[in-house]
Amino acid sequence: MTLSAPLVAADLTAWLYGEGVRIADGPTLVDATAERLREAGVPVERIMTGITILHPNVRTEAVIWTPEEGSSVQRYIETEKSLKSYENSPMQVIYTEKRSVRIRLTDTQNLPAYGIVEDLLEGGYTDYLALPLPFSDGTTKGITFATRDPGGFLASHVSLLETLAPPFALICELQTLKRMGKTLLDTYVGRRAGARVLSGAIKRGDGETISAVVGFMDLRGFTHLSNVLPGDRLVALLNDYFEAVDEAVEARGGEVLKFIGDEVMAIFPHECRQSEHEAAQNALLAARDVVERVAAISRDWRVEGEELRVGVALHAGDVFFGNVGAETRLDFTVVGPVVNLASRIAGLTRDLGQDILVSETIADMMGCRCGFMGAHEVRGFDKPVSVFMPPIKAIGEDGSWCEDTSAGLLAPVSVLPSDTVPAAVLAAGEAADPAETDAR
Repeated sequence: MTLSAPLVAADLTAWLYGEGVRIADGPTLVDATAERLREAGVPVERIMTGITILHPNVRTEAVIWTPEEGSSVQRYIETEKSLKSYENSPMQVIYTEKRSVRIRLTDTQNLPAYGIVEDLLEGGYTDYLALPLPFSDGTTKGITFATRDPGGFLASHVSLLETLAPPFALICELQTLKRMGKTLLDTYVGRRAGARVLSGAIKRGDGETISAVVGFMDLRGFTHLSNVLPGDRLVALLNDYFEAVDEAVEARGGEVLKFIGDEVMAIFPHECRQSEHEAAQNALLAARDVVERVAAISRDWRVEGEELRVGVALHAGDVFFGNVGAETRLDFTVVGPVVNLASRIAGLTRDLGQDILVSETIADMMGCRCGFMGAHEVRGFDKPVSVFMPPIKAIGEDGSWCEDTSAGLLAPVSVLPSDTVPAAVLAAGEAADPAETDAR
């Protein structure tokens, strides 16, 4: 080492407790640590951290650094293969026994049977050191170092790395807690709402008025299945359905805000006239995708002839996006007349036996009034609500369902009772059979 080990240890420890705690992510921390170690004469040529995290899909997150590639993040999903690999690794010793592991790779007669040994030998490494990173909650994470230096790590190198492990663990824990908070909020309230909560919008009434397309997806045929399927199968079915909706909405730039029983509420925010049209277009494409995905799920889950269908309702306007609820139990959501009407239109999809219904507002945003389904009285609104039915096969990649927009705009508006099927449906080639309406 170019400096004495105590001086280097003191310098790096001071840096970790000072500048290090302000580093926001793992790759940057590992990059900076590797640079300082090499400047101090430690011949480190590979670093890897292993941090178990709280995430619905990922078990462990690792940062891997080499001087050739820099830092990269690798996430490990818990599978039978990954568990077997973990059980045959130094990390298993660190996590469960909370002790370090050293492998002198030049001692070919006494190499342990860890799976990583072969990879290290192929990489030309001569020495490997795995150290525990103690967290304040009593758990232990890990960090490993490897070198290709013919002499391996010196005793002073090992001592320095062991000294740095506790302050390095502190920073990793801070980063993990921040990431955990973001992950939990993203998972349970959504990306946009989660970001607002993390930015400090946590008081009841905190929020803002935003413009958005609001969508409700209501699963039909579920009541019968919930009565005949065992609990685990029922949950699996709901998971398939919710995943199909979430993937369709996210792929089109929207965000799922709520799972309400077997109903889903989603939003497609917009800020200007141009993005207003794009939001409506994306919402319609997502609605089309949801219907098609649920049809595929229905083929897999049909029980005693029951067919799953989904009713998608779309409306748009200004909504309050923020915290509502009790003083100590809040929900970050959207509320307002636009949300209420979108929910009522979702009920009309059942009454009219249609897969997708949109409000007059959405029709105007898209410049298309084909598929007019009449004006219907709905609970809570004084005036009848005009709705339009975009046929699934007619929705193009631009979101429109009108072949002749000018003709579509001439569609008449008439008030119809909610149980009447208008002639416009027949004209659109999408006759609705009242017998197909789900009574739930």
